[in-house]
Amino acid sequence: MLQPSISRRRGDRPLHVQLYDRLREAILAGTLTPGTRLPSARAMAQELRVSRGTVDVAYARLIVEGFLVTRGAAGTFVTSPLPLTPRGASTAPPKPRRAETRARTVLHPFQIGIPGVDAFPIATWSRLLGRHARSARAMDLAHSDATGDNSLREAIATHLAVARGVIAHPDQVLITGGYHGALGLMARALSSPGDQAWIEEPGYHRARSALSLAGLRLAAVPVDDEGLDVARGVALAPLARFAFVTPGHQMPLGMALSLPRRLALLAWARSADGWIVEDDYDGEFQYDSAPLPALKSLDDQGRVLYAGTFSKSMFPTLRLGFLVVPDRARDALARVANLLQPAPPLAIQRAAADFLREGHFARHMRRMRNLYAERRTALLRALDELSSPYLQLEPTTGGLHLLARLSGVRDDAVVTHAGSLGLAPGPLSSYQLSPEKGRLDGLLLGFTTLPAPRAREAVSRLSRAIELARRAPSKGA
Repeated sequence: MLQPSISRRRGDRPLHVQLYDRLREAILAGTLTPGTRLPSARAMAQELRVSRGTVDVAYARLIVEGFLVTRGAAGTFVTSPLPLTPRGASTAPPKPRRAETRARTVLHPFQIGIPGVDAFPIATWSRLLGRHARSARAMDLAHSDATGDNSLREAIATHLAVARGVIAHPDQVLITGGYHGALGLMARALSSPGDQAWIEEPGYHRARSALSLAGLRLAAVPVDDEGLDVARGVALAPLARFAFVTPGHQMPLGMALSLPRRLALLAWARSADGWIVEDDYDGEFQYDSAPLPALKSLDDQGRVLYAGTFSKSMFPTLRLGFLVVPDRARDALARVANLLQPAPPLAIQRAAADFLREGHFARHMRRMRNLYAERRTALLRALDELSSPYLQLEPTTGGLHLLARLSGVRDDAVVTHAGSLGLAPGPLSSYQLSPEKGRLDGLLLGFTTLPAPRAREAVSRLSRAIELARRAPSKGA
């Protein structure tokens, strides 16, 4: 086992930072290979003669950044595959990689789906997690509620009432393994193979794939400046039982679902005896105005299933989400949760409950809105200075990415060259279900992990990627 060398004589760097650096360097160098089991925090602390809290904080930071993963009682392991290329790997020009593969990396400029984990209060989270890991009672080891711990369900209900205008009893809140855990619950409990479902066109491709895998027949309903076109949905799939929408901030185009469309969608659900699944993935991140209330706040007929997650507000590897459900759907969903998809580990749930109840979450969100506003402004300024005739920004007031339309060049070609330059923008075309109706070329430019001082240099590399894509021979040549 590696012996990370840390010293109290280095007064300018805390011990947990030294330990974090040593472990990270060993992982990147390949000394700690993917799948290696690390000593427990207690054993590591005894070996290095430091406090357990020092090790907890270092481990927690590496977990947040994707270098380590916990597997319950089995222990803590080096992630496989690694989130970054190890030092000493081949220096040959990188081969083009699919966007799906690149999306699993972290801290690359323009990557979407990853919040600013560099600013997450790891020490606070580690302390709360350690508190509940150490205070577990015998009965906690034997059984937990498959729909989620009551402390977290109560904390989420309180938060939603204040932040999103959603009024729900804690019993209507089900804790899930992130958004995809919520999709799995709904697909198993409320749908039958062959049921029709509306999805946004363009729309979130991972959800689209998950729903297809569950056996639903998908109808790609176009979106315009007001969001999902409900009338087109009725025309395309009049017998649909589900509508999957991102009304607060449409993914990927960024508009909000207008009030008339919201009311029309609710009216459709009533008349069709259908379900609306609201994915509020980043509805709390607005920079020029207050966040819009959730669609669920208008639901007086019990037609909206409201899905939320802490992946964007805290960190993705937490794999913690929730589903606010109407009373008439709860029993069916709870039965599936109990048999197939129980809530995440109890210590994580209770730590998250404390994170919400003790005000850490609210403070973190305020800091992140300010940080993201700064990073967004820096990126906008850098893109404006670029003044590329091939890149046109779409206006948006919120969210965690910018959308830039491309002209005269394909987005997949730009993304391939951008990857070779250490960038990770998302191709807009990958969000289309029916590109034969008119291909959408554009780039989704995440700004959450891009520090403001690095924006100009990242945009310069992006400009280079566009030029390389333009000069490359076409596939048909």
